[in-house]
This record gives sequence, structure tokens and C-alpha cells, in this order.
Amino acid sequence: MKNKVILISIDGMRPDGLMQCGNPIVKELMQQGSYTLTAQTVFPSVTLPCHMSMFHSVTPERHGTTTNAYAPQVRPIDGLCEQISRAGGVCGSFFGWEPIRDLSLPGYLQVAQYMNAYSFDHADGILTDQALTYIDQVQPDFVFLYLVDTDEKGGHDVGWMSDAYLDCISYAIDQVKRVVDACGDRYTILVTADHGGHDRMHGTDLPEDMTIPMIFLGKEFEPGKELSDVSILDLAPTIATIMGVPIPREWEGNVLVKGE
Repeated sequence: MKNKVILISIDGMRPDGLMQCGNPIVKELMQQGSYTLTAQTVFPSVTLPCHMSMFHSVTPERHGTTTNAYAPQVRPIDGLCEQISRAGGVCGSFFGWEPIRDLSLPGYLQVAQYMNAYSFDHADGILTDQALTYIDQVQPDFVFLYLVDTDEKGGHDVGWMSDAYLDCISYAIDQVKRVVDACGDRYTILVTADHGGHDRMHGTDLPEDMTIPMIFLGKEFEPGKELSDVSILDLAPTIATIMGVPIPREWEGNVLVKGE
């Protein structure tokens, strides 16, 4: 692989929630890398459809998963893990919500580690522990770390923009910092959300549901630069370009790497 990448998805993280969570690490990360507070997700703004679009760079109408129940693709489009694996890369995934397993087809992940986030306090921290141990031992080419407490224990249980929700974002950002400190010299690290939320729900086309933040940390990105016109569809082609992996012609997103 040309370069190695870690993708961290913080479920349900709104941009204003990120900025109001009170964690000083947020501004540090934005100064270290490029960022956007106005990226757009896909409709419906629901977890599995959004992540399928994140990994396959097409809208739910094209990949076919329009609810949190996975729908096998009628006209299959290769996803990010398939592309990386076929190019000889090693991929691992760590997630706190079981349907995330369907983001890649069977056989394209060397490690797929699931834990039920509701069964543990601070599940995001445990998942980060597992991911960092795997990275240290295996040195994989691509790792996906999915942090779910912000959505489940913050947004749905108490409400978006509640104190509990903001605390969950702050804790998730602490985990991002752990990954950056441990791996930032060896990996490009991308941080995103899948969707936002309002009240105790999401899934609509309201700006609160559709607008997400992203932070890009690595030599490919200009420090402190605010990006515009960014879509969740841009993540897969951007990661593929960083890693030197072919981009399928079906992918719709743009490459965000400077100079591309």
C-alpha cells in the first residue's frame, strides 16, 4: 500500500455538538489537519444506509440499503474494503453495533471485532483499546473504528445536544486523540460522522440530521484548512487515493486530497 489509513466514525455526531462538547482536543485536531463542519450525508440519514454510502461512494438508491436492515445489492458495487483487499491490503474493523458487519462482503476483512455497546460502560473506549492492540500487533493497512455511544446512549436515550450527548462526543474525541497519539506518525487518520440528529431521532432531511463534521489528519492535508462542498460520498475515493488503490468507475464521490 502507498499509505495506511484509519477511518473513525462517531455515530450521530453533529457539528455543533462537536464544537460545544467542551473538549479542547477538538480545536487541536482542527489545527493539525483539514476539516469541515458542513459536510453532507445521504438521505435517509440513517446509520446503515449512511455507512454503506461512506464505504461504496454511492447514494442509498444505488446501493439498495435504505433502512438499518442490510439489502444485498442488485447491481453490486465494490466497496472500500473489497478494493483494498484485492490490492493486497490488510483490513480490520471494530464496531459496537452488529449491522456494521455488512459494510464489506465476507472474506475481505482480516479482523471483524464486534461488541454490544449496551453491555458495557464506555464501550467506545474498549473498542479503541481493541483497535490499538490490533494495530500494534499486525500493522494493518486499513482500520475502521466505529464509535456508537454518541448515538445510542446520548442521542436516542437522552436527546441530541443534551449534556449526556455532549459528554459522549467529548469521550469519543478522547478516543480519537488516543489513536492520533499512538498511530499518527504511521497512519493518515480520518474522523467523520454518519449523520446528525434532533430531539431523540434522525433520518429526516433536516439540516440537523444531514450535516456532519469531518477532520482529516495526515501529510496529504493542509493543517488548519477548512474544506467546503464535502460529501460523505467523498470518503471512499479519498481513502483509496491515499492508499494507492484503484477507484471503481461506479463511485460518485470526489477526492479531497490536496493536489488531486
